[in-house]
Amino acid sequence: MKIRQNVRHWAAKKALTTPVLGDIANDKLVDLHTKIFLEKADEERREERREHLDEFFDATMDTYVAALQAGYTEAEAREITHVQANFDFFVHGWTEMMEIPGGELEDHYRRYESFFVEHDITIDDSLGAFRPADGIADAPETPEKLERAEYENAIAGFADDVYVETETGETVVGGTAEPDDVDPTEAPGVDEDAQA
Repeated sequence: MKIRQNVRHWAAKKALTTPVLGDIANDKLVDLHTKIFLEKADEERREERREHLDEFFDATMDTYVAALQAGYTEAEAREITHVQANFDFFVHGWTEMMEIPGGELEDHYRRYESFFVEHDITIDDSLGAFRPADGIADAPETPEKLERAEYENAIAGFADDVYVETETGETVVGGTAEPDDVDPTEAPGVDEDAQA
C-alpha cells in the first residue's frame, strides 16, 4: 500500500503512546479518518456510515498501538490499520472508499498474517480481537458495487511492501526514520486541546 509519512504522523505516534495526550490524539485522529473516508463516499451515503466509521476507527487506534508494541514500524503499524479499513469497506461493498483494489486484499493480509492471526483479524472480521465488547454501529451495505467494482480511489501495484511518500514527494520502501525531536503536540488536534 502507498501511504504518506510526515512529522504529523510521527507526532501522532508519540501522542497516542503518551498518557493523557493519547486520549486527545485518539479522538482527533478518529474524527480525521472518518472525515477523509466519508469524503470518498457518495454524498447520500455519508451520514448513514458516520457512526460506524467513528467506532471502527476508534478500535483501529488500539490496533495501531498494539502493532507498535509488537515491533512493527510506524509505517507498518499504520498500514495494518488501513488494511483493516479496506477489509471493512470491501465486506460492506464500499468500493469507492477503498485505497487498494479488492484483488490485492489477500496479498496485504499475507504480509501481516502473523499479526492478524494473533489478533483474530480476517477479511470478514476486520477488527478481530480489537472489536469492542458491545460491537460497533451497523451501516447499510452496498453489495451491488462489488459486482461492478471500479475502486476509483484505490492505488494498485503496492501490495508487496509498505510504500511511503515522504514530505518531499519521494516514495521510499518501508518508511522514514523517526526524527529525534518529535513534539507530540504537533499531532492533529492535540495542540489546541493541550493548551485548553
